[in-house]
Parts: sequence; structure tokens; C-alpha cells
Amino acid sequence: MPENLPQAARTWLTRLLLLNLIVEVGIVVTGGLVRLTGSGLGCPTWPECVPGSYVPTVEQEEGIHKLIEFGNRTLTGLLGFVALALLIALYRWARDRRELLIGTWVVMAGILAQAIVGGITVRTGLNPWIVAFHFLCSMGLIAVSAWLYWRQRQPSGRTRSLLHPVVTRLQWLLVAIAAVVLVLGTVVTGSGPHSGDADTPARTGFDPRTISWLHADAVMLFVGICVAVWLGAKLTERAAGPARAWWVVLWVTLAQGLVGYVQYLTKLPEVLVLAHMLGASLLVVAITRAIVLSRTPDTLPAD
Repeated sequence: MPENLPQAARTWLTRLLLLNLIVEVGIVVTGGLVRLTGSGLGCPTWPECVPGSYVPTVEQEEGIHKLIEFGNRTLTGLLGFVALALLIALYRWARDRRELLIGTWVVMAGILAQAIVGGITVRTGLNPWIVAFHFLCSMGLIAVSAWLYWRQRQPSGRTRSLLHPVVTRLQWLLVAIAAVVLVLGTVVTGSGPHSGDADTPARTGFDPRTISWLHADAVMLFVGICVAVWLGAKLTERAAGPARAWWVVLWVTLAQGLVGYVQYLTKLPEVLVLAHMLGASLLVVAITRAIVLSRTPDTLPAD
């Protein structure tokens, strides 16, 4: 933040950046609740909830499902309001932080795009591939929101890595593997019992057991690379911070893996599936945080 920024403005900007991140994670959880309760078609059309009404009606047959689905739709408006408030605050108090402004504009555009993708999801009867794309877009928005929150703590301008070049390349390899893990996770969900609609499930057609083990294999590779990045950061970091950040990533990964195995062995109970979706969001946050904290302003002297 600008050095001459009043403390009150600095506090509000930090709170808005944190709130933006929280609501992005929150809508993934509520979206998971929609899917796990079979409420994906609680509002069977879009942008209206039912033909002729943008809100649920008493005459609808969907019961509680219409309220759950409409509630999740309503949260999209909250996301947009928070992002707009953040954008206004940045233009007022931190106009010189160009990278933060661009990131917030990306979030704004992403929220709008997600609303459209959500509508396509409904109109295609919860096509599992569209649902997967919807979830992966949310992961991208969480990554941008996490980057905004931790990047604002650093001065504006170019940054350089605090790690050895080999470790830096390893962390980007880890990001690529994380993307593969997330994609496979969506295929696992799209092949299992939680289709998002209680009456007409839409599935990918893949064998759930095979896809689950492929997903688990990718997670094992991810854990191995994560250990390597943490050890490399511990041995090569030029300042305190990166190793601790990657240690957090490792522990979040292990916790997420534990939840994944338990949910698989216990036949995918809804509460554990929801916890696993939250864990995926937190893992994206942890990885993004570690990447930001592994860099420092380029204006500082090199060791």
C-alpha cells in the first residue's frame, strides 16, 4: 500500500481484500452444498428461477431445493458487490497499485463469467463437464483473490525469487500438477453418486474407482514434489518466510489427502465431500500464498 495512506484506509483495504477472498471460498462451499443436496435444478431455468419469476414461487415442486439453489445464486451478487467495493477503494486510495487494480478487474470479470457459466450449467441439465469447468473457474478466482491479499503487503513493482532457480522451477511444476489434481478431482466427482440433481443424475460415464485411483496417484506425485519444494526452500531461501509457507502447503495437502481417502473408504458421505471441496479451496490459497511469499521486491539488493 502507498506509504502515505492513512491507517484507516489501509485497514479498510486490507479487510476488503480479505473479505473478497473469504466470499470466493464461501461460494465454493455453498455450491458444494447445492450439489450434495441434489439442489442443482432447484431453480430449473436461468436467469429466472422458474419461467416468469426470478425468485422461487410457492407453486414450485422443488421444495427446499429451490431455496438452496436460489440462495447460492444470490451469493453471486454478494461476490460482485464485494469486488466492486474493493475496486472503488483501490481507485480511491491505491490508484498507483496497478497490479492490484488489474487483479481486481479480473475478479470482477470472472464473477460475471461464472454467473453465465452457472446459467449454462442449469440449461444443460447439470452436464458434468460444465459443472467441472464451473468449479475450476472458481479455483482460479480464489487463486487471484489470494494473490491480491498477500501481494498488497509487498511494495509495487517487479519482484524476484528468494529461492534457488531450480526450486523456483519446481514450485511452478507443483502448480501444474496441482491443476491436474484439481481437474481429476472434478472428474471423480462427476463420475460418482453426487450429481447435483436428486432425480436425473448426469454422469461422465467413467468408472469411479479407476478415476479415483488416478486422482490419488496424481496426489502422491504432488506430495512428493511438495516435499522437494519445501526442502529446497529451507536450504536455499535468502530470507525467512518461503520455507514456512511451503510447510503450510505440505500440511494442508496431507490433511486434504486424509479427508480424500476417508471419504473414499466410507462411500463418500456428504459432509466429507463438502470438507474435501473446502480443502481444495484452502490448498489453492496456501499455494498462492507460498508463491507470493517466495518473492521479494526487485529493488532490494541481491545476496
